[in-house]
Amino acid sequence: MSDKTMSAEEAVSRLESGMTLGIGGWGSRRKPMALVRALLRSEVTDLTVVSYGGPDVGMLAAAGRIRRLVAAFATLDSIPLEPHYRAARESGALELTEVDEAMFLWGLRAAAHRLPFLPVRAGLGSDVMRVNPGLRTVTSPYEDGETFVAMPALRLDAALVHVNRADRLGNGQYLGPDPYFDDLFCEAADAAYVSCERVVDTAELTKEAPPQSLLIKRHTVTGVVEAPSGAHFTSCAPDYGRDEAFQKRYATTPWAQFAARYLAGDEQAYRSAVGEDS
Repeated sequence: MSDKTMSAEEAVSRLESGMTLGIGGWGSRRKPMALVRALLRSEVTDLTVVSYGGPDVGMLAAAGRIRRLVAAFATLDSIPLEPHYRAARESGALELTEVDEAMFLWGLRAAAHRLPFLPVRAGLGSDVMRVNPGLRTVTSPYEDGETFVAMPALRLDAALVHVNRADRLGNGQYLGPDPYFDDLFCEAADAAYVSCERVVDTAELTKEAPPQSLLIKRHTVTGVVEAPSGAHFTSCAPDYGRDEAFQKRYATTPWAQFAARYLAGDEQAYRSAVGEDS
Protein backbone atom coordinates (compact mmCIF):
# COMPACT_ATOMS: atom_id res chain seq x y z
CA MET A 1 0.00 0.00 0.00
CA SER A 2 1.31 3.45 -0.89
CA ASP A 3 0.39 7.12 -0.85
CA LYS A 4 -1.34 7.84 -4.18
CA THR A 5 -1.99 11.55 -3.66
CA MET A 6 -1.01 13.89 -6.47
CA SER A 7 -2.07 17.19 -7.98
CA ALA A 8 -4.60 17.51 -10.78
CA GLU A 9 -1.77 18.57 -13.07
CA GLU A 10 0.22 15.45 -12.19
CA ALA A 11 -2.78 13.26 -12.95
CA VAL A 12 -3.40 14.92 -16.31
CA SER A 13 0.30 14.69 -17.20
CA ARG A 14 -0.17 10.91 -17.32
CA LEU A 15 -2.82 11.20 -20.01
CA GLU A 16 -1.94 11.12 -23.69
CA SER A 17 -3.56 12.30 -26.89
CA GLY A 18 -5.59 9.61 -28.61
CA MET A 19 -6.61 7.87 -25.38
CA THR A 20 -10.06 6.53 -24.56
CA LEU A 21 -11.07 8.48 -21.45
CA GLY A 22 -13.99 7.67 -19.18
CA ILE A 23 -15.47 10.47 -17.09
CA GLY A 24 -17.71 9.64 -14.14
CA GLY A 25 -20.71 11.43 -12.72
CA TRP A 26 -24.06 11.87 -14.42
CA GLY A 27 -25.21 14.89 -16.43
CA SER A 28 -24.46 17.89 -14.22
CA ARG A 29 -23.96 15.85 -11.05
CA ARG A 30 -20.65 15.05 -9.34
CA LYS A 31 -18.50 15.53 -12.40
CA PRO A 32 -14.71 15.68 -11.87
CA MET A 33 -14.61 19.26 -13.13
CA ALA A 34 -11.28 20.23 -11.51
CA LEU A 35 -9.66 17.38 -13.43
CA VAL A 36 -11.51 18.38 -16.61
CA ARG A 37 -10.28 21.96 -16.22
CA ALA A 38 -6.71 20.68 -15.72
CA LEU A 39 -7.15 18.59 -18.87
CA LEU A 40 -8.26 21.69 -20.76
CA ARG A 41 -5.09 23.46 -19.64
CA SER A 42 -3.00 20.63 -21.12
CA GLU A 43 -2.21 19.80 -24.74
CA VAL A 44 -4.02 16.43 -24.65
CA THR A 45 -6.43 16.05 -27.56
CA ASP A 46 -7.92 13.57 -30.07
CA LEU A 47 -9.77 11.81 -27.24
CA THR A 48 -12.48 9.19 -27.30
CA VAL A 49 -14.62 10.25 -24.35
CA VAL A 50 -16.97 7.80 -22.64
CA SER A 51 -19.44 9.59 -20.37
CA TYR A 52 -22.97 10.01 -19.13
CA GLY A 53 -22.41 13.46 -20.53
CA GLY A 54 -22.64 16.84 -18.86
CA PRO A 55 -20.45 19.96 -18.92
CA ASP A 56 -17.38 17.70 -19.06
CA VAL A 57 -18.44 16.73 -22.57
CA GLY A 58 -19.54 20.27 -23.44
CA MET A 59 -16.24 21.87 -22.44
CA LEU A 60 -14.02 19.26 -24.05
CA ALA A 61 -16.11 19.33 -27.23
CA ALA A 62 -16.06 23.14 -27.40
CA ALA A 63 -12.29 23.10 -26.99
CA GLY A 64 -11.91 20.61 -29.84
CA ARG A 65 -10.45 17.86 -27.67
CA ILE A 66 -12.94 15.09 -28.55
CA ARG A 67 -12.55 13.00 -31.67
CA ARG A 68 -15.30 10.54 -30.72
CA LEU A 69 -17.93 10.56 -28.00
CA VAL A 70 -19.60 7.46 -26.59
CA ALA A 71 -22.64 8.55 -24.58
CA ALA A 72 -26.28 7.96 -23.78
CA PHE A 73 -26.95 11.71 -23.51
CA ALA A 74 -25.31 15.08 -22.86
CA THR A 75 -27.34 17.24 -20.48
CA LEU A 76 -27.03 19.90 -17.79
CA ASP A 77 -30.08 18.42 -16.00
CA SER A 78 -31.86 21.69 -15.23
CA ILE A 79 -30.91 22.76 -18.77
CA PRO A 80 -31.97 19.73 -20.81
CA LEU A 81 -29.48 19.87 -23.70
CA GLU A 82 -25.80 20.74 -23.21
CA PRO A 83 -25.45 23.74 -25.56
CA HIS A 84 -21.69 23.57 -26.26
CA TYR A 85 -21.94 19.86 -27.03
CA ARG A 86 -24.89 20.61 -29.29
CA ALA A 87 -22.90 23.21 -31.22
CA ALA A 88 -19.98 20.80 -31.69
CA ARG A 89 -22.30 18.01 -32.81
CA GLU A 90 -24.21 20.20 -35.26
CA SER A 91 -20.96 21.42 -36.79
CA GLY A 92 -19.70 17.86 -37.25
CA ALA A 93 -16.73 18.48 -34.96
CA LEU A 94 -16.90 15.01 -33.40
CA GLU A 95 -18.05 11.47 -34.06
CA LEU A 96 -20.88 10.16 -31.90
CA THR A 97 -21.71 6.66 -30.73
CA GLU A 98 -25.07 7.02 -29.00
CA VAL A 99 -26.46 4.07 -27.05
CA ASP A 100 -29.21 3.41 -24.55
CA GLU A 101 -28.37 4.17 -20.90
CA ALA A 102 -28.63 0.49 -19.93
CA MET A 103 -26.44 -0.53 -22.88
CA PHE A 104 -23.84 1.98 -21.70
CA LEU A 105 -23.98 0.48 -18.20
CA TRP A 106 -23.50 -3.06 -19.47
CA GLY A 107 -20.63 -1.90 -21.66
CA LEU A 108 -18.91 -0.63 -18.52
CA ARG A 109 -19.72 -3.86 -16.69
CA ALA A 110 -18.25 -5.93 -19.50
CA ALA A 111 -15.07 -3.88 -19.43
CA ALA A 112 -14.87 -4.07 -15.64
CA HIS A 113 -15.04 -7.87 -15.84
CA ARG A 114 -12.66 -7.94 -18.84
CA LEU A 115 -15.30 -9.53 -21.05
CA PRO A 116 -15.60 -8.66 -24.76
CA PHE A 117 -19.35 -8.01 -24.46
CA LEU A 118 -22.42 -8.67 -22.34
CA PRO A 119 -25.95 -9.51 -23.55
CA VAL A 120 -28.66 -6.94 -22.85
CA ARG A 121 -32.30 -6.53 -23.88
CA ALA A 122 -32.07 -2.74 -24.06
CA GLY A 123 -31.84 -1.46 -27.61
CA LEU A 124 -33.92 -4.19 -29.25
CA GLY A 125 -36.74 -2.82 -31.36
CA SER A 126 -35.26 0.71 -31.30
CA ASP A 127 -33.27 2.90 -33.65
CA VAL A 128 -30.17 2.25 -31.57
CA MET A 129 -29.45 -0.73 -33.81
CA ARG A 130 -30.06 1.33 -36.95
CA VAL A 131 -27.74 4.19 -36.00
CA ASN A 132 -25.07 1.77 -34.75
CA PRO A 133 -24.78 -0.72 -37.63
CA GLY A 134 -21.70 -2.25 -36.02
CA LEU A 135 -23.74 -3.65 -33.13
CA ARG A 136 -24.43 -7.37 -33.18
CA THR A 137 -26.98 -9.65 -31.53
CA VAL A 138 -26.49 -13.01 -29.84
CA THR A 139 -28.90 -15.87 -29.26
CA SER A 140 -29.16 -17.64 -25.92
CA PRO A 141 -27.71 -21.18 -26.14
CA TYR A 142 -30.39 -22.42 -23.72
CA GLU A 143 -33.98 -23.53 -24.29
CA ASP A 144 -35.37 -19.99 -24.28
CA GLY A 145 -33.46 -19.13 -27.47
CA GLU A 146 -33.87 -15.42 -26.73
CA THR A 147 -32.05 -12.81 -28.79
CA PHE A 148 -30.04 -10.07 -27.08
CA VAL A 149 -27.94 -7.09 -28.08
CA ALA A 150 -24.25 -7.97 -27.65
CA MET A 151 -23.08 -4.73 -26.03
CA PRO A 152 -19.31 -4.43 -26.55
CA ALA A 153 -17.09 -3.65 -23.59
CA LEU A 154 -16.29 0.03 -23.04
CA ARG A 155 -12.62 -0.47 -22.23
CA LEU A 156 -10.91 2.72 -21.01
CA ASP A 157 -7.28 3.78 -21.05
CA ALA A 158 -8.01 6.09 -18.13
CA ALA A 159 -10.90 7.27 -15.99
CA LEU A 160 -11.59 10.48 -14.08
CA VAL A 161 -14.14 10.50 -11.24
CA HIS A 162 -15.02 12.73 -8.28
CA VAL A 163 -16.22 11.62 -4.84
CA ASN A 164 -16.88 13.24 -1.48
CA ARG A 165 -14.02 11.68 0.49
CA ALA A 166 -10.98 9.50 -0.18
CA ASP A 167 -7.95 8.29 1.68
CA ARG A 168 -4.37 8.41 0.44
CA LEU A 169 -4.49 4.77 -0.61
CA GLY A 170 -7.28 5.29 -3.13
CA ASN A 171 -10.41 4.21 -1.27
CA GLY A 172 -13.18 6.55 -2.41
CA GLN A 173 -16.42 7.37 -0.59
CA TYR A 174 -19.65 8.91 -1.84
CA LEU A 175 -22.03 10.53 0.65
CA GLY A 176 -24.78 11.57 -1.72
CA PRO A 177 -27.86 9.74 -3.02
CA ASP A 178 -26.35 8.00 -6.05
CA PRO A 179 -23.03 6.32 -6.96
CA TYR A 180 -23.43 7.20 -10.67
CA PHE A 181 -21.44 4.05 -11.64
CA ASP A 182 -18.12 5.71 -10.78
CA ASP A 183 -16.81 2.39 -9.46
CA LEU A 184 -17.37 0.80 -12.86
CA PHE A 185 -15.51 3.60 -14.62
CA CYS A 186 -12.51 2.90 -12.38
CA GLU A 187 -12.76 -0.87 -12.83
CA ALA A 188 -13.10 -0.54 -16.62
CA ALA A 189 -9.93 1.58 -16.91
CA ASP A 190 -6.24 0.77 -17.06
CA ALA A 191 -5.63 3.81 -14.83
CA ALA A 192 -8.10 5.73 -12.67
CA TYR A 193 -7.70 9.17 -11.09
CA VAL A 194 -10.07 10.06 -8.27
CA SER A 195 -10.57 13.63 -7.13
CA CYS A 196 -12.32 14.29 -3.83
CA GLU A 197 -13.57 17.10 -1.67
CA ARG A 198 -11.27 16.03 1.14
CA VAL A 199 -8.56 13.45 1.74
CA VAL A 200 -9.01 11.84 5.18
CA ASP A 201 -7.40 9.05 7.17
CA THR A 202 -8.74 5.61 6.32
CA ALA A 203 -10.32 5.24 9.76
CA GLU A 204 -12.28 8.46 9.24
CA LEU A 205 -14.13 7.07 6.21
CA THR A 206 -16.44 4.88 8.26
CA LYS A 207 -17.07 7.49 10.95
CA GLU A 208 -19.08 9.72 8.63
CA ALA A 209 -20.99 6.99 6.77
CA PRO A 210 -21.36 3.19 6.70
CA PRO A 211 -18.93 0.85 4.91
CA GLN A 212 -21.39 0.55 2.00
CA SER A 213 -20.51 4.13 1.07
CA LEU A 214 -16.94 3.07 0.22
CA LEU A 215 -17.73 2.90 -3.45
CA ILE A 216 -14.24 2.87 -4.97
CA LYS A 217 -11.64 0.32 -3.95
CA ARG A 218 -7.98 1.24 -3.74
CA HIS A 219 -6.80 -1.53 -6.07
CA THR A 220 -8.61 0.17 -8.97
CA VAL A 221 -7.13 3.63 -8.32
CA THR A 222 -3.89 5.09 -9.69
CA GLY A 223 -4.03 8.58 -8.20
CA VAL A 224 -5.95 10.62 -5.62
CA VAL A 225 -6.40 14.38 -6.00
CA GLU A 226 -7.71 16.54 -3.16
CA ALA A 227 -9.89 19.13 -4.89
CA PRO A 228 -12.26 21.11 -2.66
CA SER A 229 -15.26 22.19 -4.76
CA GLY A 230 -13.75 19.97 -7.43
CA ALA A 231 -17.14 19.19 -8.97
CA HIS A 232 -18.16 22.87 -9.34
CA PHE A 233 -20.36 23.96 -11.02
CA THR A 234 -22.03 20.54 -10.93
CA SER A 235 -23.44 19.18 -7.68
CA CYS A 236 -21.62 17.12 -5.08
CA ALA A 237 -24.35 16.30 -2.56
CA PRO A 238 -24.40 16.65 0.39
CA ASP A 239 -21.35 18.93 0.32
CA TYR A 240 -22.96 21.38 -2.10
CA GLY A 241 -25.60 21.61 -4.79
CA ARG A 242 -25.29 22.63 -8.39
CA ASP A 243 -24.38 26.30 -8.91
CA GLU A 244 -27.40 27.08 -11.08
CA ALA A 245 -26.46 30.73 -11.66
CA PHE A 246 -22.98 29.81 -12.86
CA GLN A 247 -24.32 26.96 -14.96
CA LYS A 248 -26.67 29.36 -16.70
CA ARG A 249 -23.73 31.70 -17.31
CA TYR A 250 -21.77 28.80 -18.81
CA ALA A 251 -24.67 27.76 -21.02
CA THR A 252 -25.34 31.26 -22.38
CA THR A 253 -21.77 32.55 -22.80
CA PRO A 254 -19.89 32.07 -26.08
CA TRP A 255 -17.22 29.45 -25.53
CA ALA A 256 -14.21 31.65 -26.35
CA GLN A 257 -15.40 34.27 -23.88
CA PHE A 258 -16.11 31.68 -21.17
CA ALA A 259 -12.74 29.99 -21.62
CA ALA A 260 -10.86 33.28 -21.53
CA ARG A 261 -12.58 34.29 -18.30
CA TYR A 262 -12.58 31.02 -16.36
CA LEU A 263 -10.04 28.64 -17.88
CA ALA A 264 -7.03 30.78 -18.71
CA GLY A 265 -5.35 30.32 -15.33
CA ASP A 266 -4.96 27.61 -12.71
CA GLU A 267 -7.63 26.28 -10.36
CA GLN A 268 -7.11 29.12 -7.90
CA ALA A 269 -7.67 31.63 -10.71
CA TYR A 270 -10.88 29.80 -11.61
CA ARG A 271 -12.17 30.02 -8.05
CA SER A 272 -11.28 33.69 -7.86
CA ALA A 273 -13.10 34.45 -11.10
CA VAL A 274 -16.16 32.53 -9.94
CA GLY A 275 -16.16 34.40 -6.65
CA GLU A 276 -15.82 37.78 -8.31
CA ASP A 277 -18.76 37.09 -10.61
CA SER A 278 -21.07 35.63 -7.96
